[in-house]
Amino acid sequence: MKKVLFASTALIATAGVAAAESGINFSGYGRFGIGYQEDRSFSTSVQVVNPDGTDLTTVTATTEGDDAILVSRFRLNIDGFTETDGGVRFEGRVRLQADENPATGEANNADLNAARFSVIYGGLRVDAGNVAGSFDNLANYYGNEVGLELFAGQYSGVNYSFLSYQSGDSDGSNAVFFQYAVGDFAFGASYDQKKAVTRTLGVGVDDDGDPIRTLTATSEDADRWDVSLTYAFNNITAAVAYGENDDDGASGGSLTVLTLGAEFGDFNGTLFVADDDVNDAAKNGTAWGLSAAYNLGAATTLLFAYGDGNADEDKQQIALGAIYDLGGGASLRGGVGRNDTDGEDQWVADFGAQFNF
Repeated sequence: MKKVLFASTALIATAGVAAAESGINFSGYGRFGIGYQEDRSFSTSVQVVNPDGTDLTTVTATTEGDDAILVSRFRLNIDGFTETDGGVRFEGRVRLQADENPATGEANNADLNAARFSVIYGGLRVDAGNVAGSFDNLANYYGNEVGLELFAGQYSGVNYSFLSYQSGDSDGSNAVFFQYAVGDFAFGASYDQKKAVTRTLGVGVDDDGDPIRTLTATSEDADRWDVSLTYAFNNITAAVAYGENDDDGASGGSLTVLTLGAEFGDFNGTLFVADDDVNDAAKNGTAWGLSAAYNLGAATTLLFAYGDGNADEDKQQIALGAIYDLGGGASLRGGVGRNDTDGEDQWVADFGAQFNF
């Protein structure tokens, strides 16, 4: 990826000591095109007080949208960094991102996300703040995703909620990720501490502007942790990860994932197997998938992704796509696929352009 660098360099005259430098990198991409989703709809949920004022009720309204909409994304990564005379690198990242509203097709404003901080030395990396956890960083977890919007992947049968890097208007998790790589091995681990929070809601006001009635709601502790191990040999990479989420919700529980990836000339493929032990029985089970990419030559790459699971409400995805390289970091890309959740089929497709900078 091409980057624009603004840096100041402090030259060190001593032989054998790396030069210390600091600066800011800007990088990212833009994409735009047409996205199709059969029977597109979106839901809006609002929390209200029951008539007796003793509890909260969630009211959900579903609205039908247009099947075909203009899809777009602009992403700008802003990375500040400095490196000590001893070779320890410190980094901080925020991301500015603007997406369309996927339900309505309307354009959204660009938003900054929460910051991520990193310390890197040799094969050791420690991230803090809005971080990606072991699953989000796991080799070949996402495989070869299909479409301009990456709408299909081999992981579609997974319902567990793991620690992931959050973009756009999102606070993210204030967590820690650790990774150490030596030779062909890499070990990773993350921890996300989510403590109980009590909120008092005022419902209605009197003539003085004071709440007429208040309602207190307390969330629960929902710590998350995960670990991973990766081994690369020749043209094959194997990785395994395990994590637990204390959240009592449907996506809490535990997850075990095994991935394999291989490259053979113009072909690369991945295999994915997961034990998705979540709290919701309708989503609890084994998930599996595979993906492939093949370079046809003439700047064209074909993509395939398939994901499924044996739980009643697991999402099955199957999709084909292609990328045509225009050179200079620009490409045309798109795909077509089918989603099947609990017996309900839905066709999806997209096509457009992407340019990296």
